[in-house]
Amino acid sequence: MKVCYLLLVTQLAYTSFAYATDEIPPGKEKKSTTDSSILETGKRNYNPLPEIPDFAELRKYACLNMNKKGLQEDAPFKPSVQVGAIVHMFASAEQDGFSAPHTATAPSDWSKGFTLYRARVLVGGQLTPKGSFFFETDIPSAIGGPNPDGTKNVKVSPIILDAQFQYNFCEAFQVIVGQQLISNNRNGLQGAAGLMANDFSYFQYPYNLFANSPLQGNFGRDLGVNTRGFLFNDKFEYRVGAFTGRNVDGKGPIRLTSRLAYSFMDAEKDYYYAGTNLGKGKTLTWGIGADVQGTYHNYSTDLFIDQPITDKGSITFSGAFQYMTGGTDTVAKYTFARLIPAQTVQFAELGYYFKAAKLQPWVKFERQHISAKDAQAPGVPVEDFNKYNSSTVWGGGINYFFNALGTNLRLSYIARSYNVASATTADFDKKTYGQVWAQLQFFIF
Repeated sequence: MKVCYLLLVTQLAYTSFAYATDEIPPGKEKKSTTDSSILETGKRNYNPLPEIPDFAELRKYACLNMNKKGLQEDAPFKPSVQVGAIVHMFASAEQDGFSAPHTATAPSDWSKGFTLYRARVLVGGQLTPKGSFFFETDIPSAIGGPNPDGTKNVKVSPIILDAQFQYNFCEAFQVIVGQQLISNNRNGLQGAAGLMANDFSYFQYPYNLFANSPLQGNFGRDLGVNTRGFLFNDKFEYRVGAFTGRNVDGKGPIRLTSRLAYSFMDAEKDYYYAGTNLGKGKTLTWGIGADVQGTYHNYSTDLFIDQPITDKGSITFSGAFQYMTGGTDTVAKYTFARLIPAQTVQFAELGYYFKAAKLQPWVKFERQHISAKDAQAPGVPVEDFNKYNSSTVWGGGINYFFNALGTNLRLSYIARSYNVASATTADFDKKTYGQVWAQLQFFIF
């Protein structure tokens, strides 16, 4: 009897120790309600921060381990904090006409230099079992670039990029409040660490970047309340939010954004979408969205595919189309008629990831086609206005992943074509200018 009692106590002690150290004891594996809750190693894989991309490549870069700890229902909750960083720096060569085709004195000349492009500090944490926060800073202008007075930009004060609180009532209903990244299309909601191309799209949200932009954004962020949820086995996602938008006198209409997306294969539940999954899982997601405030309307649709072709590599495709306009009512107090002309935007990226070589070549195409109405271009022939403001971006590059998304090197060439007023005729000439980047990324969270 004493022997049986001793064996029972020993087994209970072993089981308690194993669970306390987050190990699943042999023969006691629990079935998970999600595919990713238990890793092959036998450790629970729980991420308390729903804002952070949720695939394994990013989790292993956590500088603190609380997002890998198993949480047991009967264990007392303890708040946790996590700290990280995203840094993008590059060596570049760019023709002056790439960003200033109509005003550059020598648009074909090449400027060269080294730039610290992004330097973000990320702080996130789980405050309650259902409540979390995310805080992020960034530099508002690139360090190393030229100032208007001809000096080099070497001292930059950081700004608050994100400051948001999220509460998950259930999978079908979550609320995010504060300053946050918003958009009605996928590219505008991607995380900077998960891009496939060298940078974000030029035209997916061109009027929401700065305080002097028509929508008065902050690098795509705005202040407000966002709701989000998942239905139909997490395949269907909705996002509906109300934000400040353009704030002339505090009495204008609220900016409303919405997005509906359906994942035909693996569910996508990350707050920030990935630009490439490097062959992890099978993704086919189609989305539609709207962004409206006053006379401004923006409607979009997008498609994302990330699919292993063989065990040697995977293909990634991202495409989008959107129509936007500021309206034609020039009398309304809160009109966007002369701030955002009617236009369509086409966007496409295509890449292939070679698993063994850790290489990913990619190509990119974007087109902003302005089709303004007479009321949106006063005093200027509409046809000339449309040609002058339309442009096309195309190019490609190759990425090498030292450590997946944690550390990688990207070499790219991007060209941008404009209609530039001819020096000899009354028409426009097509001009194309180039940009070369060799960019290093390191990311930890």
